[in-house]
Amino acid sequence: MAVATVVVSILLHRAEPFVRARIVEELEQHFHAHVELDSFHMSLANGLWAEGKGLRIWPPGQAAASAPIIRLAEFRFHGPLHYAPGRPLHISLVELKGLDVDLPPGARFNHLSGRAPGAGRPNAGAALLEFQVDNIECTGARLTLETDKPGKLPLIFVIERLQDTGVSREGAMGFQAELTNPRPVGIIYTKGSFGPWVVDDPRATPITGEYRFEHADLSSFKGIAGILSSTGSYHGVLRDLTVDGETDTPDFRLTHFGNALPLRTRFHATVDATNGNTRLDPVDATLGHSHLIARGEVVHVAPVQDGANGARPGGHQINLNVKVDRGRIEDFLRLAGNSATPLLTGALTMNTTLDIPPGPAPVHQRLQMKGSFMLDGAQFTSRKMQDRINELSLRGQGKPGDVKNAQTGQTGSPIQSTMQGSFQIANGVVTLPSIEYTVPGAQIHLKGKYGEQGDALNFTGTARMQATVSQMVGGWKGLLLKPLDRYFEKGGAGTEVPIHIGGTRENPDFGIDFDRMKTTSPQRPGEPQ
Repeated sequence: MAVATVVVSILLHRAEPFVRARIVEELEQHFHAHVELDSFHMSLANGLWAEGKGLRIWPPGQAAASAPIIRLAEFRFHGPLHYAPGRPLHISLVELKGLDVDLPPGARFNHLSGRAPGAGRPNAGAALLEFQVDNIECTGARLTLETDKPGKLPLIFVIERLQDTGVSREGAMGFQAELTNPRPVGIIYTKGSFGPWVVDDPRATPITGEYRFEHADLSSFKGIAGILSSTGSYHGVLRDLTVDGETDTPDFRLTHFGNALPLRTRFHATVDATNGNTRLDPVDATLGHSHLIARGEVVHVAPVQDGANGARPGGHQINLNVKVDRGRIEDFLRLAGNSATPLLTGALTMNTTLDIPPGPAPVHQRLQMKGSFMLDGAQFTSRKMQDRINELSLRGQGKPGDVKNAQTGQTGSPIQSTMQGSFQIANGVVTLPSIEYTVPGAQIHLKGKYGEQGDALNFTGTARMQATVSQMVGGWKGLLLKPLDRYFEKGGAGTEVPIHIGGTRENPDFGIDFDRMKTTSPQRPGEPQ
């Protein structure tokens, strides 16, 4: 027995270089790459145990010119003692520790293939020793996706645990993984099947599975915040993945303002997993009490150093078409305002484009929107402004006697209004080139701007009332003003006057623009319009 033990030990020691060379050859054939392995040892303890350290894999011809794509600190595997010639050595489990995968930019991703497209796989059938691996367990792995953009840091995925089952050379293998997503930072749990690896075009490698994304911190993106969770499934190939899922962010907010609203979505997307380009069709979302549908894309754009519109940073650009079919204006004003009390309340419908170009500025400064809206049942939350609207409506209907009762709250239901028009948002300023604001007895046409800084208001326009000037004033003062009625009647309106709205949301300045009245000739009966 002692002699047999010594003989086996000598055979194992002499067999180590052969097995080590066979492992390197097998990896080179599988990845079509250059492989180096620093050390390899075997022992007989309850079967055949083997372990190696310092494994490195390079694209072909690049071992001396670049860092390896794959580094592995150590690995070990266990196999039975029996071996049948012509049949592979069965390995039930391979354990990996300290796996570091550093993938170059997408344009050089196909360097993992060391052969010309269409070339056949090297014949390994003549080898004396073949391996068949059932399962792979990996701990402490890191995946780095390099970028070709100067000054931009790569994406790094920290993989706490990865288990591959049903490993084969030609077929798909199952996997389970737990990893840390770099942006937004959070934990992803996923399982599914991957492969077979397509050597000629790695982006065509099929993958399918399901995921759970937890505690994703949206503050990774400058300008927004909130903790997101998501679940869903995916299938397709790496360059064309179909993803269906749901997200829940109970505290979504723009960091510049700080007001949080719950945001929930259901989405159907097509994703290129090799560069992050995403097509959204659709995203069904609920923000606060508002429902909206969004369609569009998130695409990677290259930086422009000196173009027709100047320099432009590279990154991911968001382009969406958004339809708000059941919205509340207070949700959007609260999200994009410094005060917890919004300027307006009311039912909102809206169609708009939404573009967020890449750049270092916060989201609210890069956000660009252009569209149209309809606001129904609107009321101002400022008592002062709503009182002026109520007064305008009552006087426009020729009911000046009811103004005092409205200000003391002795009238019935509050006066509501409708508003429709077009808008643009850029650089944190809302521009309204055309608004039609209607209350009972009056119609107001406005244009102007609403700035986020200090809630500044700057609107000008005209007010058209059903009643004449004398009817709006009433009483003995109205009788004295009756000769002036013909100066303010215009286009079928009893009274038309220029107005302005300035000041801030808390202290609005709402009144008649007398300077514009001086430069406008009054309309007299019989004169052409």
